Amino acid sequence: MSSDKSPEYLVGLVNELRKLPAETGWLEFKENVAQPEDIGEYLSALSNTAALIGKANAYLVWGIEDGSHEVKGTAFKPGQAKKGNEDLENWLLRLLSPRLHFRFYEFDFEGQPLVLLEIPRATGKPTQFSGVEFIRVGSYRQKLKDYPDLARELWRIFETTPFEELKAMERVDAARGLSL
Repeated sequence: MSSDKSPEYLVGLVNELRKLPAETGWLEFKENVAQPEDIGEYLSALSNTAALIGKANAYLVWGIEDGSHEVKGTAFKPGQAKKGNEDLENWLLRLLSPRLHFRFYEFDFEGQPLVLLEIPRATGKPTQFSGVEFIRVGSYRQKLKDYPDLARELWRIFETTPFEELKAMERVDAARGLSL
């Protein structure tokens, strides 16, 4: 579990997300449903949709009721979740291509436990989960291959992203970065 964002920042972010009139292509609210395969598909779909509509990140938030955006709390604890004998986060990373630097945040909001999954936008090529690319159409997860117009648009975005906006390298420690 990453903790590079303060609880105050996370509470402010959730307040802003709750103000949206409905879920979007880059935002999904859940209460407790946390099937590993669903999370993987959401990682792909939300990442690809964020790229398609120009957002830096997408979000999946557990503990918020979808329709009303009321804070309900969640029993989902990603730090303790497993798929088989493997930690959920490692399992998801292994099945994502290219790998995403997603982050789970567990925190209290109005006395209720929430989990926020921050998902970076796809860059360079669509994000796949278990070999399949997903996209959001309205508030539904769909296979990207079933929407060729959206797939073409996504590839056009990747091809027109300026070089300067792309990542040169990921997960480089300070010493290695300075040596380069």
